[in-house]
Amino acid sequence: MLRWRIVLGALLIAALVGLLWLDALTTPPGAWMFFVALAIGLAAAQEVVALFAVAGYHPLSGVIYGGTLLVIGSNAIPLFFRPVPDDRPLERLGWPLLAFAASLIAAFVGEIRRYRQPGGVMVNVALVSFAVAYVGVLLSFSLQLRVLGGPASGMVALVALLVAVKLGDIGAYTVGRLLGRHKMAPSISPGKTLEGAAGALVFGCLGAWFSLVCGPPWMGSSVTQPALGWVAFGVAVSGAGILGDLAESLFKRDMGSKDSSSWLPGFGGVLDLLDSILFAAPVAYLCWLLGML
Repeated sequence: MLRWRIVLGALLIAALVGLLWLDALTTPPGAWMFFVALAIGLAAAQEVVALFAVAGYHPLSGVIYGGTLLVIGSNAIPLFFRPVPDDRPLERLGWPLLAFAASLIAAFVGEIRRYRQPGGVMVNVALVSFAVAYVGVLLSFSLQLRVLGGPASGMVALVALLVAVKLGDIGAYTVGRLLGRHKMAPSISPGKTLEGAAGALVFGCLGAWFSLVCGPPWMGSSVTQPALGWVAFGVAVSGAGILGDLAESLFKRDMGSKDSSSWLPGFGGVLDLLDSILFAAPVAYLCWLLGML
């Protein structure tokens, strides 16, 4: 299984590098990332619906799929059709917020149409809202990072997120296997340890240094980062990634499932690959907005 994880991990990294390279060559910036985000969001939404079904919940799956696509798709308006000045980045998030509100209204409309007797309605509405927010809204921050500060700076921001989070995941897995002794949350994820979490923070900082100090010249950016900036970014983003991983483990355990899917042997499903990024993306976005970088 470890050998398969290494091989599949290398293939996924190569595919990601190729995608980023294509996106860097495309006008407008973010075009490739946008369509990939739609596909990933739809796959992740399907896994969320499947997890609900395992636990016996049956919210309106069509609203979950449509709402997720609507929220992610709404990012195209400020990115491609009605560009927002770089000094007003928060305005771009208004469109995903409107799409999320529309999804919530659609959930109520759907429950009104199928209502027969009391019980379960508000649970279904809450589950739809959770699914659309968890996948669609959180994933939108990754798309917004791609254009934050301009094409070149946006690529640096997105790469810094991905490298710091995924190196953090590698650090947690490696250090946890080699040195892990103290369980971090045994009732939620018995394999995660405090030593692994420390490894995630260290590797996350290394990823932040590589992507923010060494990487910008390769991506056409002349931005330089002070040591305090990339260290704080690495700790904040990899820490959020740890929390995102635990949150998905909590979700799966509460639903009574070990993996969100089995289509990626050794990794699980799309949510298992995406969980740390979903929580880290808004934290990374906030770091840039606050001027830490």
